[in-house]
Amino acid sequence: MSLQRRRGQSARIWKTTTITDNRGNEVVVADADGPHQVRVAAIPQRSARAEVPGQQQINVVRLIVDPHLDEVTLWSRVEYAGRQWDIVSPPAYHHGDRRARHWSIDIRERP
Repeated sequence: MSLQRRRGQSARIWKTTTITDNRGNEVVVADADGPHQVRVAAIPQRSARAEVPGQQQINVVRLIVDPHLDEVTLWSRVEYAGRQWDIVSPPAYHHGDRRARHWSIDIRERP
């Protein structure tokens, strides 16, 4: 495990699950059984500050997460730095040597 992830910040990630709604449709949602506490290294990607009332502020951060985290998709939910975040793009798995393996997850702060 890399030094950044070992000493990194903590985040809570809700994995996804498939449920059947009242109409009989299969729906993918964030698992309500509870979040998983993980250590992450955070890299700011881009941000847009709201300067005029009515504009939206956009913050995107890339999280580097342990390679053993599975069942995280676009419908997962993340709590990081005391705020709720959505996953922007599908998580990308980077396979290197044992210490460098990780998932990269881009998240966007919820308005």
